[in-house]
Amino acid sequence: MTQPLFLVGARGCGKTTVGGELAQALNYRFADTDHWLQQNAGMNVAQIVEGEGWAGFRQRESQALQAVTAPEQVIATGGGMVLADHNRRFMRERGVVIYLEASVAELARRLEAFPEEGQRPTLTGRGISDEVAEVLAARDALYREAAHHVVDASLPPQQVVTQILCALRLADAC
Repeated sequence: MTQPLFLVGARGCGKTTVGGELAQALNYRFADTDHWLQQNAGMNVAQIVEGEGWAGFRQRESQALQAVTAPEQVIATGGGMVLADHNRRFMRERGVVIYLEASVAELARRLEAFPEEGQRPTLTGRGISDEVAEVLAARDALYREAAHHVVDASLPPQQVVTQILCALRLADAC
């Protein structure tokens, strides 16, 4: 298999962590659209949103997706990547999309344990648990629409990688 693998899911589901381990397991390269975007913009997400609004950020996010997409690449996408229909179509047509699904409680626990100060502004102005619930309610159907496979991201990263390899039929012990 040489197609790119796109990891989608809510903030805190482990796209970057799992993506790095999955890339290593497959001997693929790894890219994170948020990291690419920030490096190329010379600003963090909060600064981009402050200067250009969410619409400007989303436009840059789509450009990042296209820029990092390549064969034999695992791509961790921003949590809102699926908001644009053209991004969902792009990922489905050019590779395999994997939704890292986790509960609101698990996502909130992770975000509270590892806050990303200054990186990602609040989407709703609410507390973490309320925001995660609201955002996930709005995006879950979009993640599912984009995905070829859905895996349980509440497990430790190596177990999530194993689930993905099994879903792709690339592991013997499934």
